[in-house]
Amino acid sequence: MNPEDFRRFGHRLVDLVADYRAGIEARPVASSASPGSIRAQLPMDPPEEPEDFERVLADLERLVVPNLTHWQHPRFFGYFPSNGELAAVLGDCASTGLGVLGLAWASSPPLTEIEEVTTDWLRRMSGLSEAWSGVIQDTASTSTLVALLCAREQASGFSLARGGLQGEDKALVVYTSEHAHSSVDKAVLMAGFGRANCRKIPVDPDYALRADALESAIRADRAAGRVPCAIVATTGTTTTTALDPVDACARIAREHHLWLHVDAAMAGSAMILPECRSLWPGVEGADSIVVNPHKWLGASFDCSVYFVRDPEQLVRVMSTSPSYLQTAADGQVRNYRDWGIPLGRRFRALKLWFLIREQGLSGLRKRLRRDLANARWLAEEVRREPDWRVLAPVPLQTVCVRHEPPGLAGDALDGHTLRWVDAVNRSGVAYLTPAILDGRWMARVSIGALPTEREHVAQAWAAMRAATAHSTA
Repeated sequence: MNPEDFRRFGHRLVDLVADYRAGIEARPVASSASPGSIRAQLPMDPPEEPEDFERVLADLERLVVPNLTHWQHPRFFGYFPSNGELAAVLGDCASTGLGVLGLAWASSPPLTEIEEVTTDWLRRMSGLSEAWSGVIQDTASTSTLVALLCAREQASGFSLARGGLQGEDKALVVYTSEHAHSSVDKAVLMAGFGRANCRKIPVDPDYALRADALESAIRADRAAGRVPCAIVATTGTTTTTALDPVDACARIAREHHLWLHVDAAMAGSAMILPECRSLWPGVEGADSIVVNPHKWLGASFDCSVYFVRDPEQLVRVMSTSPSYLQTAADGQVRNYRDWGIPLGRRFRALKLWFLIREQGLSGLRKRLRRDLANARWLAEEVRREPDWRVLAPVPLQTVCVRHEPPGLAGDALDGHTLRWVDAVNRSGVAYLTPAILDGRWMARVSIGALPTEREHVAQAWAAMRAATAHSTA
């Protein structure tokens, strides 16, 4: 494809995406595809000869778009938001189109310096002090792994320079809430701690980690000859958006010399609202934080910002400096290859740069406040309705609900819940995700898609009531 063909088909593709976004509300939210149905329409073998790109775009419209689950739909309430503001989409396009790689500062100076600026903008937007430095990773999963690798090396006196964890005679232990994201479990395994050395700390009635139980677990491990290493606290857990007591975790971490990592992947976006910063009290006492602008803030996936208080510790753990990447500028610049796992990096900062400039703080704050208000409205509507329960506090934009008709309990109630959630999703009116809370199924209504207004939340609530009426009929 030459530049002129790219220009012609690029305009076509932009039109396709713009039309898709403009008409998305008319589509059913959830995909109706059955397993294997899309693959069955694709050839088994790759084309021997070049195809006309018109056919590629036609298949995109015919096979891909109609079979999507539409995350940008105004009645998408599943998982957490994965927003792609169109300004950020253009930033992604520019990144891919320019085709540069960040191997060192010299390999693309703007890639490094715009990332420095945009991560510092996000720091300032979130009310964090100048003690923090940021780097863009792909996901919170990677950020948490990086945090635990740094914690491991701090606790082991840099065992990586000796025999690694295999050379240590005492097990290192990680502590986190029983409601922490599964990425914490994966990071524990990938960092070599082992599943047996991850302590799941009980939660309080609001589903937040209990500081007293955390302290007891640490003392018990020390008494048993193990080495407490790291605490992972969560601001905005996946199931309920519960808020672990970061201030108490920071105090305990200081007392016992543990690394404290704060997973604010979802809730971190809310910190651009001054009124929400009380949700992570004591965050300045942490060692690292992860915030995902590709969730609620509006950056297109993937864009996860990892903040660290001690970049030298991070670089000492992650640094590689082969001769073919050394340059005369190294002592004066930041080489982000030493701030994470991959050597090469995309120009992800462009989408965050485009987003913040196009929306401004005022636009971003207005949308987040809208979503918070819509969540509070839905929670009040649910509480007023007989046989419906709001199961957890609603500090952010996710409402956890269950319909509990008289005479249904236990497995029968679980079956009822899964049936009506499935009915809502199959109807195409809205999309919800079920989850287990306190051993029983419930429905999460996660509000935050870009075009979602009060009317769309009301439509989903009506669909939920209709589905439960049919399920119990």
